[in-house]
Amino acid sequence: MNLNLQVTYSDGTTKEVSANPADIVAFEAHFDLSIAKLQESIRLTHLFYLAWHVEKRTGATTAEFEKWLESVDGVEAATPKK
Repeated sequence: MNLNLQVTYSDGTTKEVSANPADIVAFEAHFDLSIAKLQESIRLTHLFYLAWHVEKRTGATTAEFEKWLESVDGVEAATPKK
């Protein structure tokens, strides 16, 4: 199971990231919330956290979550590329 997200950074660049099982498990542990419940009560914090976790796991950022947020304008669900 992968979840694709598009991150828009403060400098106007965009990047598509794909949350994998490691990111999803980290999300569930951090928020004590099943990812399956996101459709019922999604918060922007949830999307930002998933995108940050992907960036941290892949080495694209070394910044902690709060600091990374300062460089981001938005995160939204992305359609998987075929």
